[in-house]
Amino acid sequence: MEHEKATDMEFMLKANLKCSGSLSEAVSSDELTEFVNYCNAELLKKGAPPGCGAEVVSWAIVADKLELEIVSDRFVRAHDALLRLKNEFGKFLGKHRIGIRGMEINDYEITMDWDTELKLKKLPFVKAIKQEAEKLKLFLDIDEFLLEKRIPDRIIKLLDDKKEAIKWKGKSEHWELLFESAKKPFHFDKDPTEEMAKRGWIRHAAGRGQFIYGPQSTKIFRAFERILVDEIFTPLGYEEMIFPKFVTWDVWKRSGHAKGIYPEAYYVCTPKTRDPEYWEEVIDYYKVTNEVPLDMIMERIENVGGMCYAQCPPSWVFLQGKTMPDDILPIKVFDRSGTSHRYESGGIHGIERLDEFHRVEILWMGTKEQVIAHSKQLQDTYRYIFNEILDIEWREAWVTPWFMAQEGKSGLSELKEVGTIDYEAVLPYSGKLLEFQNVSVNGDKYPKGFNVKLQSGEELWSGCSGVGLQRWTAVFLAQKGFDTDKWPEKFRTAVGELPEVFRFL
Repeated sequence: MEHEKATDMEFMLKANLKCSGSLSEAVSSDELTEFVNYCNAELLKKGAPPGCGAEVVSWAIVADKLELEIVSDRFVRAHDALLRLKNEFGKFLGKHRIGIRGMEINDYEITMDWDTELKLKKLPFVKAIKQEAEKLKLFLDIDEFLLEKRIPDRIIKLLDDKKEAIKWKGKSEHWELLFESAKKPFHFDKDPTEEMAKRGWIRHAAGRGQFIYGPQSTKIFRAFERILVDEIFTPLGYEEMIFPKFVTWDVWKRSGHAKGIYPEAYYVCTPKTRDPEYWEEVIDYYKVTNEVPLDMIMERIENVGGMCYAQCPPSWVFLQGKTMPDDILPIKVFDRSGTSHRYESGGIHGIERLDEFHRVEILWMGTKEQVIAHSKQLQDTYRYIFNEILDIEWREAWVTPWFMAQEGKSGLSELKEVGTIDYEAVLPYSGKLLEFQNVSVNGDKYPKGFNVKLQSGEELWSGCSGVGLQRWTAVFLAQKGFDTDKWPEKFRTAVGELPEVFRFL
């Protein structure tokens, strides 16, 4: 079978191999010509289809350096060709008692087809970008260390991810309606957050997107938690854990969040030292001015991670590197120990879109079949809670996050094996839908990221579901209002009497 020359990606690399002695004195021109011809015919074509691969198009000896210009296609990329040449040239020079001391990268250009309207302004380790006539040309700024770390390949993968994200976000298939509840009576037509504030149930805290919750709203939160315990955790065999609320960068690298968390993370920094003398200038400045010298503080701290963004990733450190017996599966745990934090890029609004929020995280793991089966159990239970206890109007939809296509899971998503079910409810005062709940089957994403295995060698899967107490409250009060006599009896019983603790003059 004849293969076409790969033209969708072209590489041009100019580099030097630095040696420990003078090449012009030790090696004849004929020997080097023979070496380069061998490399072009054999070494740089290895693994590529016929007619494809890399080629040294020019070379020269300058004192202790071999200057090379390599062109290639995607089958044997020029940087891979250079690494092959370095190893082979080292063997060639061995008989002349000369070694290779390193590589110098002078120019590296990558040209590829670019059939998207996405405009690129800047990329890591790229000094210039040109986009024209459906072609993208990158001028790389790399050295030997970055080359050996395979940075060029990672830049190409980054571009593939960006193109896939654009395509995936444009698809309508990533959202599919699964269920819609019956129409329900609404007893309120105003913003519930404003009404809660007017009644003294909540008050803005000092931080952005942060509230202090009074006894009444807190009692509603606790009622939701009791419903979860009675309807999900106890009958379905869950045990409680406490997950960390400070997350290190290593955790986010393993969970995949480090790929894009930066605009929404709340960062955590630690002092570079606890030495009082190191901080004396800062302390003195405050004592004199009564102003906190933020610039001076920033010079003396270092970032070590961030506040909890998604609750389940830091819990996987408990299992990291472990092998579990299959007979303990499925495992079902939950955490309700603290807050989550996101700098909301879409803008904060009311208690439903906050920077600091309270969430109960539900996590389960097992074989693929066990995880999918339990997801269906959770879906059935949520339907019961929303219909029979809260009596709200809502719908659920299958959502395929675009990053799953990037991770090669789009096929599993189409089968509805890996992906997310979103629960949405209408807010009568605005007519808009609010996503207030989800159930996600994450496949082997977290077990692989944290190197967790089963004794049998079978693939370990996991799923998670986050219950946002503020969002449940926003949906319920927006539809049912504040007259407790109009609340569904089962929920009114779960809440009990709402206390009046504070009065202000």
